[in-house]
Amino acid sequence: MTADTVGGVWTYSIELIRALPHIEFALATMGAPITAEQRAEASQLPNVQLFPSSYALEWMDDPWQDVDRAGDWLLEIARSFNPHVVHLNGYAHASLRWAAPVLVVAHSDVLSWWAAVKKCEAPRGYSEYRKRVAEGLNAADVVVAPTAAMLRSLGENFSWRGDGRVIWNGRDPQLFSSGIKRDVIFSAGRAWDEAKNLAALEAAAPQVRWPIEIAGDTSHPNGAELQFKYVRALGKLPGHQLVERLATSAIYALPARYEPFGLSALEAALSGCALVLGDVPSLREVWGDAARFVDADDHHALAAALNALIDDVAERDKLADRAQRRAAEFSPQRMAAGYNAAYSDCLTPRAVEMVP
Repeated sequence: MTADTVGGVWTYSIELIRALPHIEFALATMGAPITAEQRAEASQLPNVQLFPSSYALEWMDDPWQDVDRAGDWLLEIARSFNPHVVHLNGYAHASLRWAAPVLVVAHSDVLSWWAAVKKCEAPRGYSEYRKRVAEGLNAADVVVAPTAAMLRSLGENFSWRGDGRVIWNGRDPQLFSSGIKRDVIFSAGRAWDEAKNLAALEAAAPQVRWPIEIAGDTSHPNGAELQFKYVRALGKLPGHQLVERLATSAIYALPARYEPFGLSALEAALSGCALVLGDVPSLREVWGDAARFVDADDHHALAAALNALIDDVAERDKLADRAQRRAAEFSPQRMAAGYNAAYSDCLTPRAVEMVP
């Protein structure tokens, strides 16, 4: 299994490995050096061998030399580990000459990100990315996405029509709890990420009657530092502190322009927060009537939605309860069952059409 260390894919990978204790995993990490906290998480799982690296990911700037080197490295790991299935949380490496069937998980992609965030097609500079992702999708034996919206986007952007299925992500509810709620609005994520759109909370904050707190990295990879005036920036919190903030925050706001699933919203719901989310198809698909949805670029509507829940305690509690019950459906056990079936399908010989 591959995983990047810079986003939610790490959390997803650890949760899935934990939920499949009967399967031995070789976990190859890329994107950035693994942190001490991540290494400690992996060390607690007896069914994983960790292979860390800092090779660039395919969505990063000018990554292809690193991507090719990472491919050689992954094949070397496979030769020693001898996997029954290759589980890739990315696209490009699916087209390598693997000796085992390949499952690709589509957590996100640059082209759908660009369409949702920039409201236009990705620039021509992404032609190599488009080519490599399409080749990877077409080489995969099975393609998985966490939502039907994400799965549809693969066909729209890469003309892919292969074997695809939706398997919801999951989080262990025992890792989260609902405590005494403070009159505060909380959010978490990379503050500089235009897709997460946490800057909208800064814009809406002067109109909102409760304080807003944001946990997450404020330093852009290009070196720029995002400054906040009206919200409280907590920086990147350790896992246990993030859990504490979720437990004691009454409202969780994620005005995302693009979010193919949204693990942070799931964690907030498991913690008893009322959800205010960006009105995008994937989040509608996941949460239905268990969240309030707002136009991600309408800061007045965002402030109004937050103030409405601030003023109506009964509605806020009702929405939080609805979200928590919905969140219980996204269990690690359900996710594990889906992947067990997908792995089995990868290993099932397919009928070959004989051409006279």
